[in-house]
Amino acid sequence: MSTALPHDGDRYEDAGSTAPLVTARGLGRDHTLRRERLTGPRPVRTALHEVDLDLAEGASLGVIGESGSGKTTLVRLLLGLDTPTRGTVTVDGRPVRRGRGADLRWLRRQTGIVFQDPYASLDPRMDVGRIVAEPLHALGLAGGAGSDAGSAGEADAVARVLTAVGLEPDMVDRYPHEFSGGQRQRIALARALVHRPRLLVGDEPLSALDVTVRAQILDLLQGLRAELGLTLVLVSHDIGVVAHLCDQVLVLKDGRAVESGATAEVLAHPRAGYTRDLLAAVPRL
Repeated sequence: MSTALPHDGDRYEDAGSTAPLVTARGLGRDHTLRRERLTGPRPVRTALHEVDLDLAEGASLGVIGESGSGKTTLVRLLLGLDTPTRGTVTVDGRPVRRGRGADLRWLRRQTGIVFQDPYASLDPRMDVGRIVAEPLHALGLAGGAGSDAGSAGEADAVARVLTAVGLEPDMVDRYPHEFSGGQRQRIALARALVHRPRLLVGDEPLSALDVTVRAQILDLLQGLRAELGLTLVLVSHDIGVVAHLCDQVLVLKDGRAVESGATAEVLAHPRAGYTRDLLAAVPRL
């Protein structure tokens, strides 16, 4: 498969560096809850305990665990969508601190995200061309100097990325309701890739799809990651998906990292009892 998505020659200024692309140290998040009584301290629930993480350029990390284990909280902290109670996150050596949109534009330029529900993640009032081009406008890349200049360049960028995800470029004038679930997720993936990020994050991107479509999107993700040199963080309940796509795995339980390492090693020889329980729960024919 040819993605027809050229690499940006200025993206990899530190290509020779061995420093991780994403680093987290002691990352934790608490939520203060409502009081059950009129007086006394407000109760605190810890969604994520101290998590350490190093993710190299081009690596792929699967984050697994049951609902409520802290997977989405971790991803939100890595992307600067939430503020950690303690700990730090750096991306490409720069600290991630939640702030105004302009303050995190550099991070948005480096990252793309695909959400779980392809029906809810696309604006039904926007056609496909506007949906896919949205990151170019938000990041100031549409018509900027040294980027895809003007509407012709933007249209070309949209057409290239639609072709890369297996859709026809002439679909730009159609609306989300005219597509199947699998096609919508391809559109969401095109939107996540149109600005050529280095880090792609998928928050359960396959769980809302049927088995056949899931396999197609899985193969597409694997091909795109290999051709574009993407660094991938994949949140999933599906251990099979993680085994297929990810070379590293992080297992979370109740907000704590209970096990991590090479995917093949962890799944073949799990050390933590919780990991063994997850593997035992996988349906087998």
